[in-house]
Amino acid sequence: MKAAGASGVAVGLAGCISSTNGGDGEGTEGGSGGGTGSGNGNGEQIDTSAPSEDITIQWAADSRAADNADALRQALRDAGLPDSISVEILSGSQVTDNRQSQYQTWLNGGREEPALLMMDSGWTIPFIAREQIQNLSAALPSEWISEVEDTYFQASVQTAQSPDSGDLYGIPLFPDFPTVQYRKDLVEQAGYDPEGENWATESMQWQAFSEMVADVQQQNDLQFGFNFQASVYEGLSCCDFNEFMTSWGGAYFGSHDNLFGPVGDRPITVEEEGVLQSIRMIRSFIHGEGPDQHGLEGYQNISPDAVLQWVEDPSMAPFANGNAVALRNWPYAIAQNGSEEYFGEDLGVMPIPYGVTQEEAQYEGTGGPVAALGGWHITMNPNSSSQQKSAAAQVMRAMMSEDFQLRMFEVMGWIPPRPELLQSDRASQVPVMGRYVEQLRVAGENAVPRPVTVVWPQQSDRIASEVNAAYAQNKTPEQAMSDLKSSLEQIEQSV
Repeated sequence: MKAAGASGVAVGLAGCISSTNGGDGEGTEGGSGGGTGSGNGNGEQIDTSAPSEDITIQWAADSRAADNADALRQALRDAGLPDSISVEILSGSQVTDNRQSQYQTWLNGGREEPALLMMDSGWTIPFIAREQIQNLSAALPSEWISEVEDTYFQASVQTAQSPDSGDLYGIPLFPDFPTVQYRKDLVEQAGYDPEGENWATESMQWQAFSEMVADVQQQNDLQFGFNFQASVYEGLSCCDFNEFMTSWGGAYFGSHDNLFGPVGDRPITVEEEGVLQSIRMIRSFIHGEGPDQHGLEGYQNISPDAVLQWVEDPSMAPFANGNAVALRNWPYAIAQNGSEEYFGEDLGVMPIPYGVTQEEAQYEGTGGPVAALGGWHITMNPNSSSQQKSAAAQVMRAMMSEDFQLRMFEVMGWIPPRPELLQSDRASQVPVMGRYVEQLRVAGENAVPRPVTVVWPQQSDRIASEVNAAYAQNKTPEQAMSDLKSSLEQIEQSV
């Protein structure tokens, strides 16, 4: 995963661009290891006072964090980190699955360092389920925990909590939300009024979106209309299909209360009408409603067959080259496409369109302009010594400061984990990304996590395969979802 864009936001931030068979470390062995520090100290209260002696702790992050180590350390210092604490930032892989495997090895082995781990929000819960990371609700002051639970994006917080107890095991470092980017200059030339109709925060319905894209594509003789990602990979199951389905009121497991379990004791709802309607819509986007008897009437042919093989960067290339009207992608793509080297202020950004309203949807959390949740948390190694944990807690406290979070938006492009910060003057002044903070805020407030449990890696593979087959016309929507339901049931009962 390489860095890209004006602010250098990394391609891998979403946690949806990993290899297909990432896994969660597979199996339930582990616990919190048996280090020589505090051992299985998951229930202990940590001394959060500043250390009297100098101490250095390690933070396992990614290569971009390591490349910006000086700026990160200065931001922590400016946010109140005591001079006695030094932070060594370890350069980890930009491939999220590789980091997951490395952490599993370290924690199973009981290693005391690194004391802090930067964890993908898409696979933090399996580490929580195996009790491999520190229970922060038990270890940190209650006012710290309340601050996170009360002021951070709720979808991010949920992916850092135990599905059983509700205890917090990670502090969101930054979230990541997709949007739809579009050529505002071409759209306005075609007679539309994005500003007057407030496309930036008022999501439109999919049918109106498809008609607009088809019109602009035809008027400008562009090769592509709407580009997205539908290859057989994690990004389809966690993100694109999750968004399309949820925006139609569909769900994997009914109510979003079931996203994180209980495995084997929750309904499997992929055969329901909202899910099928979303597949019919995408088939119309790709193949046209006329040739496809399983398409959706009134929805335009705006997407190429190539989406069936596309992941993030290949789907973005035609848009960045001026050959597409619209693109579904992550904030790193906004940073690039909104730069002066590309479209500058001619780049429009809107929330992802929807099929039915929230009021029309059967399940709470579905319908309306949903966006798949990505992002990363900061977690603590329970095997670290008491001194290391005290220092790590001080680092966490500094990361929770508004100044640090806004500084990271400026330096790293990390979206602040508090919605209110996206409404600040300082956030709006960040080059390129500052123009789109309202769109990001709306996406964050309507974010839907993937249903991460210990069986999600297996389920994700089957979902991506069946959905891609349905999109490609290799199976009818009904047959693909019937087959998927059987596979999901078998996986659920295998635990």
